Amino acid sequence: MPWPSRKRDKGAVADKKEPDAKIAKTEETQKKEEEEKSTKPPAGSSKSGWKNWKKAKESDAGGEESKQTYCHWLLKSEPESRLEKGVDMKVSTVTNSSARNFLRAMKLGQQAFFYHSNCKEPGIVGIVKIVKEAYPDHTQFDQKDPHYDSTSRKENPKWSMVDVQFVRMTKRFIPLSEIKAHHLAHKADGGPLKNMMLFTRQRLSIQPLTQEEFDFVLSLEEEKPH
Repeated sequence: MPWPSRKRDKGAVADKKEPDAKIAKTEETQKKEEEEKSTKPPAGSSKSGWKNWKKAKESDAGGEESKQTYCHWLLKSEPESRLEKGVDMKVSTVTNSSARNFLRAMKLGQQAFFYHSNCKEPGIVGIVKIVKEAYPDHTQFDQKDPHYDSTSRKENPKWSMVDVQFVRMTKRFIPLSEIKAHHLAHKADGGPLKNMMLFTRQRLSIQPLTQEEFDFVLSLEEEKPH
């Protein structure tokens, strides 16, 4: 299943005379306070999900969270028919350089959430994986295609696409409203969704996810809908 790059969018130093033991005790106390703060469950509807996610992560990684790097993705699609030049644009594409750059960063085997947008109830419906990394989008050279770009040249194509393969449906539909509730709670208490691009750059239809973001959202399929 080809996935095109063009998607709808859019100091102070301690006193040297102070005993070393006291300094060490102060540092240990500060570290303990910071750790307790970082593991505090957020208030509101995110409490259960954040608690379960944190417990699972500590079990899997010995209490250490993985680095904040992008290694998963969220791909938006339009589930309802929309015709342009006689072409059904259910998986719509429009020029967007940021989405294209994210697409070009995708690596073979990485997984992505398949997300329904521009519909009555947006949300995550399934999981796909990258089976072919970025290559030129042939539609940019076809004058009869809605995605034709007269400024693009075959020797230096502007637009790319990747191939994705269906992995599975999520165990339940995970609505945008539920993910947003967790995002708002995590913004206040430092949870994994605090900087999720789905809310900081929501118009992008190809978005990167950190390992923590992907794992937390995936854990929601095990919880009862709110």
